[in-house]
Amino acid sequence: MSKPAVMWFRQDLRLADNAALHRAAEAGPLICLYVLDDVTPGVWAWGGASRWWLHKSLVQLTERLARFKTPLILRRGAADKVIADVLRESGAASLHFTRDYAPWAGALEKRIKDAAEAENVACHRYGGFLLHEPEAIRTGQNEPYKVFTPFSRACFAVGDPRAPRPAPRNITPSSGHIHSDRLEDWRLSPRHPDWSTGFADWSPGEEGARRRLESFIADALADYADGRDRPDLERTSRLSPHLHWGEISPVQCWTALRSAMAAAHGRLDRPGEKFLSELLWREFSCHLLHHWPDLPDKAFQAKFDDFPWRHDPKALTAWQRGETGYPIVDAGLRELWTTGYMHNRVRMIAASFLIKDLLIDWRAGEKWFWDTLLDADIANNAASWQWVAGSGADAAPYFRIFNPVLQGEKFDPQGDYVRKWCPELRDLPNAVLHRPWEHETDVKGYPARIVDHAAARDRALLALKSLGRSGA
Repeated sequence: MSKPAVMWFRQDLRLADNAALHRAAEAGPLICLYVLDDVTPGVWAWGGASRWWLHKSLVQLTERLARFKTPLILRRGAADKVIADVLRESGAASLHFTRDYAPWAGALEKRIKDAAEAENVACHRYGGFLLHEPEAIRTGQNEPYKVFTPFSRACFAVGDPRAPRPAPRNITPSSGHIHSDRLEDWRLSPRHPDWSTGFADWSPGEEGARRRLESFIADALADYADGRDRPDLERTSRLSPHLHWGEISPVQCWTALRSAMAAAHGRLDRPGEKFLSELLWREFSCHLLHHWPDLPDKAFQAKFDDFPWRHDPKALTAWQRGETGYPIVDAGLRELWTTGYMHNRVRMIAASFLIKDLLIDWRAGEKWFWDTLLDADIANNAASWQWVAGSGADAAPYFRIFNPVLQGEKFDPQGDYVRKWCPELRDLPNAVLHRPWEHETDVKGYPARIVDHAAARDRALLALKSLGRSGA
C-alpha cells in the first residue's frame, strides 16, 4: 500500500479549481486536513462572524468529501506543530497546500516545510488564491506596484488566466486512522446569545458560491456598473465571503464573467469590465500585504504616524452601534451587525465618518470590521481602511471627506436602505430623511448627531494639513 498524501485545506475550501487538492489526490491515498490555528495569527485570529462562516463552510466541505468516502480531519493548534504531528502519525509521503499571503504566512510555511523535510516528506505549495502571484506583476523598474490603476492595466495586459480545473473525479481515502476533533467542540457558532440569526440569507460552501455567481450574472450584472453604488438595490455580487474562504476561485469568477460577456455580444462589456476590475482590487490588496506585511498595523505613509487621533470611546461605541445621528452611517453599521455584511459604498462612507468626522484611528474601525464582517479579509480590510484614511499606498487624497448627508441623498435617493435599517425614521419625508435634525420635531427613538459634519470636516482638514507642514 502506498504512503498517503496530506492535503492541508486553508482558505481554499473547495474541490474544483484546487491545484493542491488535484495533485494530492493524484499522489496517493488522501488525508484531508483542516487546522484551526488561533496561535500563529495572534491578534488576527478569526473574528466572531468569520468563525460562524467557517463552521458552515467546513460542514459543507465535509459533506462533499464524504461522497468520496474521505473524512475531513480537524485539528486545533499551531499549524506547524499540528501538521508535523499528522505527518508523523500517518507516515505520509507528501504534503500539499495552497499558498497564503497573511503577514505570518511566509514564516509559517517555512517552518512547515522544515518539519516535512525532517520527516522525509515532500512538501508542495501551490497558488490558487489569486489570479497572479505577487512576484509576477511588477513595474518596469521591477518593483511592486503602489497605485491601483497601473497595476490593473498590467494585469489586464497579461490576458485571461488559464481555464479552471474541474474537481477530482476520484479520491482514494487513506486507510489509516487519524484522530479528528469534533467540529461542534470548536464552538465556532455563537450560542448564548445566538447573534447570528440575521445571517440566514447566506449559503456558505462551494455549492452556495457557485449559485451566488450564477445568480449575480443572471440577475445583477447588467446593472452592476452603475447600480453597485446603490445600497438600496441588489446589484452587487455578494461573492466576497465565498472568495475569502476560497469556496470559489478568482479564476472561476473571471472565466464565468468573460463567458457571459462573450455571449452577450458587447451588452455586458462595461459592467463586466467593472466587476473584473473589482476582482483586481482584491488582488492589489493581497499584493500590497505580501510586499508590506505591516499594512494592517502601520500607516503605509510614515507621516501619518504623527496624526493627532482622538481617544473617544463613547463616540467609537456610538459608531459601532449605528447611533451617530447620521442615517446612512447608522444604517450601514446596523446592517453589518445584523447580517455580517455592509454594502461597499456604505463601508466607505462609514469609514470616512469614523476617521475624518470623529478623528478616530482607522485601526479601531479595521478591528471592528475584522470581528463583524463575514468577508473579513486581512488584505482587503487593511488596504481599504488605509485608502479612506489617506495613509495607504494608493490612497484617497487627504481632502476627500465624504459628506454623509449628500452621500445618502445620492446613493439612497428614495431612502429605502435607511428606512430598512433605521425604522425610527420610516415616516420621515425624503426631503429630511438623511438630515433628520432638520425635521420640525425630534424623531422619537433616533439619536441626535454626535458631531456637526461641517465643523468636523474643518477640524479634519486642519489636522491633515498639519502633516504636510511637519515636513514628513
